[in-house]
Amino acid sequence: MISVNELALDLFDDMVDYPEDFNAVFHQLDNGSRIVDCGVSTSGGYLAGKRFTEICMGGLGEAAFFMGRVGQTPLPFIQISTDYPAIACLGAQKAGWTVKMGNFFAMGSGPARALSLKPKHTYEVIDYEDDFDYAVIALESEKLPNSSVMEKIAEECGVEVANSCAVVAPTASIVGSIQVAGRCVETAIYRLNELGFDTRKVIAGIGCAPIAPVKKDGTRAMGSTNDATIYHGSIMLTMKAPEIKEYLERIPSNKSKGYGKPFYDIFKEANFDFYKIDTSLFSPAEVVINELSEGAVYHVGRVNPEVTLKSFGFL
Repeated sequence: MISVNELALDLFDDMVDYPEDFNAVFHQLDNGSRIVDCGVSTSGGYLAGKRFTEICMGGLGEAAFFMGRVGQTPLPFIQISTDYPAIACLGAQKAGWTVKMGNFFAMGSGPARALSLKPKHTYEVIDYEDDFDYAVIALESEKLPNSSVMEKIAEECGVEVANSCAVVAPTASIVGSIQVAGRCVETAIYRLNELGFDTRKVIAGIGCAPIAPVKKDGTRAMGSTNDATIYHGSIMLTMKAPEIKEYLERIPSNKSKGYGKPFYDIFKEANFDFYKIDTSLFSPAEVVINELSEGAVYHVGRVNPEVTLKSFGFL
């Protein structure tokens, strides 16, 4: 059986051994837990962002960078590919674990979720859970976790606290912008799962999204980083599932009621309450599907350079 924590541990250990290569800082807490800071008290960078994203995907995805354009504006893009979309995206990368203790708050992603089964329903529908004695979590937070937080994570994952590992970066950081854009394929898989489609039928996924310029605070950064995929994420999925025809028109973000404004504006209008936002907005701008059993190709949605550039601060 594939272990996302075992695969991610190899990637994590490389950061521990050579943190200076990633503009990262390694910390080992008194209880033995290990943390790699990718942007809280250090600059991080593209290499750290690539590694953070690949750890998030449980070692089952690859990230690469290229310079592209949003309209006429040159910007860096991240490209993600995976041959295990359901496990990599839903079983690991999905931000499905809210880690909160005292004054510490983080959105938890990564392979540790496959040990803690958060949320359990996700693992039931993809028929996967991990069994490994190390837990590797990716935390989107402005603070580093302390010993108590790492003990809680270890307890939830059923591992020794000395075997708990975390990579950490704020949303408003280089790594934050990279790793959120690196969820572009995940948003397509997540959307299909929300629609009731069996994502285990997706054989491979590849996609890209622009990397948002770093904003001055976390709330604005959350807006622009999400808009990278909502308004300019382009995804291709390969699958054996002729029934995908029934889902096509509901996949892209332009079918959402909130579509058309930068996410920060939508969030502000909702009084910064996520539960008031139409969840179908969290989808990629456009999706191409190659359905193998019928040899069919479908294309739904479109990129929206104008809203993307407005969100990024160019307009």
